[in-house]
Amino acid sequence: MRILGIDPGTAIVGFGVIDVLDGKYKMVDGGVIRTPAKTFDPIRLHTIYDELTAIIKDTKPEFMSVEKLFFATNVTTAMSVSQARGVIMLAGQQAGLSIHEYTPLQIKQALTGYGRAEKKQIQEMVRILLNLKKAPQPDDCADAFAAAITHAMNIKS
Repeated sequence: MRILGIDPGTAIVGFGVIDVLDGKYKMVDGGVIRTPAKTFDPIRLHTIYDELTAIIKDTKPEFMSVEKLFFATNVTTAMSVSQARGVIMLAGQQAGLSIHEYTPLQIKQALTGYGRAEKKQIQEMVRILLNLKKAPQPDDCADAFAAAITHAMNIKS
């Protein structure tokens, strides 16, 4: 089974593709999609869509696991990231992926057993579960792998 994890954003979208075989996780591909600051939003959204569509075409996942938004303060940022999430979901839907969403709390709980885990703990668990020498960088990429692993764990249970 192949899962594409997504950490949505406007400036940076993290992605991580894993294979799940016999209960073990293997990194296939990962990185970030970057859009330049102060670029017109429709152009940024188009870049996210085009690059994500290419990643889906190249890696051929069956599932997409997207981190849900959780913002308590900055409404402008939340709106912008919501637009990016819409484009991300559209790319997944058009590719025929089974799309699933998880809150940051659910992801932290799945990876560490503690819903208030720190970012460093999540990164270390991603490193361990994917059998990597060091945690994926930047944080957005590690968070995307965490979303993918969370979905793999939820399918098993």
